[in-house]
Amino acid sequence: MANVPMETARVVFRPGTSDAEIEAVALKSIKRRKQTVLFWQIAILVATLGLWELSSAMVWIDPFFYASPSAIAARLYDWALNGTTEGSLWYNLWVTMQEALIGFFAGSIAGVFVGVGLGRNRFLSDIFSVYIKAINSIPRVVLAPIFIMIMGLGLPSKVALAFIMVFFVVFANAFQGVREADRNMIANARILGASNWQVTRSVIVPSAMSWIFASLHVSFGFAIIGAIVGEFVGARFGIGQLISIAKGTFDAAGMFAAIILVMIFTLVAEAIMTVIENRLAKWRPQQMDVQ
Repeated sequence: MANVPMETARVVFRPGTSDAEIEAVALKSIKRRKQTVLFWQIAILVATLGLWELSSAMVWIDPFFYASPSAIAARLYDWALNGTTEGSLWYNLWVTMQEALIGFFAGSIAGVFVGVGLGRNRFLSDIFSVYIKAINSIPRVVLAPIFIMIMGLGLPSKVALAFIMVFFVVFANAFQGVREADRNMIANARILGASNWQVTRSVIVPSAMSWIFASLHVSFGFAIIGAIVGEFVGARFGIGQLISIAKGTFDAAGMFAAIILVMIFTLVAEAIMTVIENRLAKWRPQQMDVQ
């Protein structure tokens, strides 16, 4: 039987109810709950946009500073159709996504390897901990001018900032995930003759996967922040550059349009990561709460 809790808040099963019936009720309840959540998410979004539009039209808020949803939509449409002052909207978006994705993957891979490596080796972790803490104490965004000064206005400086934004988030979770691995499972694996590599591959890393994936969901947003901050400080193309230009011309609609565009693509990336996580972590028990 699937992992369906027998104790429920609102459903009482009669004696003799089959496992299939219990599971069917649970799945139906989950589907109903998802539909309710989706309804309220859409309702809140529509209400917020409607209130924003009304407030701007009635001048309850200054449209010069806060724009309006209709003005933002018009700006996005114009950018998509005619391009921006810095070229095609899609090219600028691709530049930012490219910087963020390279920094995200490089920072994630490095963070996992270093986190697992130091988590498995207490001697090395004791040596490098002071340096990691010192570097981690630096506000990452202040490194943007340094990277741009060293690497120029192109891709490498933005990737470097995105990398450093991602690395420490993933590293910390991977390190802690390794330290939180079940010691009994490790001991059992060693009793069965597993080598250090086999223990790491078959016990430690799977145990730390939840920690690692939790950090990946957060760190992609940090990769976007790193890329945009780098572009904001100095770049030739990118969404951060569009925001900087809009700021300089007091174009509130342009700033909000660029921000919303990044938000949409970040949510898409988050959804993709969730799908990947669910596929790679099928071994985890799924809780189906009947409400």
